[in-house]
Amino acid sequence: MTIWQKCVSTLMISVCSVVVTARAGFCEDSNNPTAGSAKALVEQLTSISPGIDGGPLWSPDGSRIAYESSSGKPGLWAVGSKGGAAPNLLFAEGDIETPQWAPVGKWIAYLSAKSGYPELWLWNVEAGSERQLTRLGARINALSWSPDGKWIAFSADRYGSFDIWKVGVSDGQVYRLTANSHYSMYPSWSPDSKSIAYVRTDDRWVDHDIVIMPASGGAGRVLVHDTGWFDYGTIWTNSTFGTPQFSPDGKTVLFHSYRSGWVNYWTVGLTDAQPKPLAPEPADQTDGRWSPDGRQVAYVSNHNGTLKLCVVGADGAHLRSLVDPQLGVVSHPEWSPSGDRISYSFATPVKPADLFVVTVADGTVVQLTFSGPDSHLAQQLIVPEKITYPSTEGFMISAYLYKPASSKDEMKFPGILWIHGGPTSQYTDTYSPLVQFLAQQGYVILLPNIRGSSGYSKNFEDANNACWGHCDLQDVLAGVTYLKTLPYINAQAMGITGTSYGGCMSMDAVAFAPGVFQAAIPMSGYGDWVSFMSYNTELRHTKMLAYELGPFPERSDIYRKVSPIYATSNVTTPVFLVQGDGPTTAWRPGEDVPPASLDFARALEEGYKVYRFKRYVNRGEPGHYGPYYVTGRENTMLLGLDMLDFFNQYLKDGVIDATSSAKGSALEQR
Repeated sequence: MTIWQKCVSTLMISVCSVVVTARAGFCEDSNNPTAGSAKALVEQLTSISPGIDGGPLWSPDGSRIAYESSSGKPGLWAVGSKGGAAPNLLFAEGDIETPQWAPVGKWIAYLSAKSGYPELWLWNVEAGSERQLTRLGARINALSWSPDGKWIAFSADRYGSFDIWKVGVSDGQVYRLTANSHYSMYPSWSPDSKSIAYVRTDDRWVDHDIVIMPASGGAGRVLVHDTGWFDYGTIWTNSTFGTPQFSPDGKTVLFHSYRSGWVNYWTVGLTDAQPKPLAPEPADQTDGRWSPDGRQVAYVSNHNGTLKLCVVGADGAHLRSLVDPQLGVVSHPEWSPSGDRISYSFATPVKPADLFVVTVADGTVVQLTFSGPDSHLAQQLIVPEKITYPSTEGFMISAYLYKPASSKDEMKFPGILWIHGGPTSQYTDTYSPLVQFLAQQGYVILLPNIRGSSGYSKNFEDANNACWGHCDLQDVLAGVTYLKTLPYINAQAMGITGTSYGGCMSMDAVAFAPGVFQAAIPMSGYGDWVSFMSYNTELRHTKMLAYELGPFPERSDIYRKVSPIYATSNVTTPVFLVQGDGPTTAWRPGEDVPPASLDFARALEEGYKVYRFKRYVNRGEPGHYGPYYVTGRENTMLLGLDMLDFFNQYLKDGVIDATSSAKGSALEQR
């Protein structure tokens, strides 16, 4: 039986893809002299991992900062807050979420599903031991220590809807504090430990109330009503609306709002009628934190993917940029207990996140962790250029341009559009190993923040509602037009790729804009939103689709219109479909590997289109977050080599398309 017959007989499933890619030579193939160097490079690039994951935690006495890390041994590490000494491992644990150091005492609380469902756990820093604090057997998505250290408030869905609960630290006694059909989540305590503020959202996850109730439970009152902000992370641990925060004097609450058209911080007094903007600006703000004395607020301000640390007075006066990088991302700022310093993580496109501390008075910065890369590899990394280009309907699209270090006008490189997930997400100034890898292998790569992206106003974020894969595809096609204006681009060799919504857009591009791209790698994408509604087990996906596309099945016409699987007869582009195939999460029954990529492969097969399909088995490595995505370092390395193999075959194979005219009247050779 020939290779082609084997492929047809197996519908090009993973066995076939192994046969096809193995002959192409990304392993040690004597017919491919660059294979070994490519393998060594991707191993180096994927070995660069952040020194800090998540937010830093100050010890109550301010002497140490704890932080999560996946570098080396996963777990919770601690380092002296003034630097000098090497970090030490507090405890090794790969399953840590939202850790919080107790305001007084010896405990660090965190969420972990290691006993089945997510539960609250306590780590005794002094004794080096842990204990399980709750056994609800339900989802828990947020926790908050009472200032006196006696209680932890949390939100959980044991009885079918999210409610506010609390548990005694000493005896583990659990109390349910709310009971209604709303989503009540993200609690925080008043400074006197007598009241709890929390977020209550409507069934659409769009409108939010901030409610204050007695810490013993009972009737609460609505302090703020906020509208018009769909929060995809509502029941997860990554809500963008976030947790309301009492000021240290207990008189004011700090909260997030989209009411100005930008995500900004607002304050409201407990006796005020109207909230006030804290530091209004045409930029998104995140990670807001009161200073210990309540006189200032620190927050992160996002300007076109560059994120800086700002400090402003509680009255909105005396705004200043404390850490203002030309290129880079500041995140997770936390005040020291004394209020004279702020810790934060900082990353750039050529360096993953590390832990820093800045002195508030004079801006002196001290770096506490050092994650690499080494000096030799650092010299090879490509610093992207931030550019803008025009699209349809008057939109200007911001993007990152990666080009090979050797790019000159007389050289001609293929171009790749790399689309982010979401669609409500944003490329920022952070490190991407596979983008670096392909750019160093002779590809010019454009990472656009197309309409629907966050970070560029609410109007821009909502601009692709009800038109996925069509109106936002125009920004992708405009990116192709932009690339073709560059003198070092081969206009006949264009590729597209991306993960999740980036995978969806890659499918959209080949189906709705046939002939524009000569190779496409949709990674963990979805091509049929109608069938998606029959197997989806993620409530957050259902809510997002209802907000962006309309309720289903009432608006099934839109769901079908934005589904490229119904237009695969148009496809002329070779397609490499990629997905993960790892274990399901034990506490989420019914979670199966989505059939989306395989369904799209079958639709291509029906039309005898050129494609490959491959699953990558997730082996429970650190960073694993779902079976449909390709995760873990080993799989990432293999994926990078497979992508290089595929793009090389279809974008660098020397084939001339004599039916297309290039610049002037001459044909350009791939």
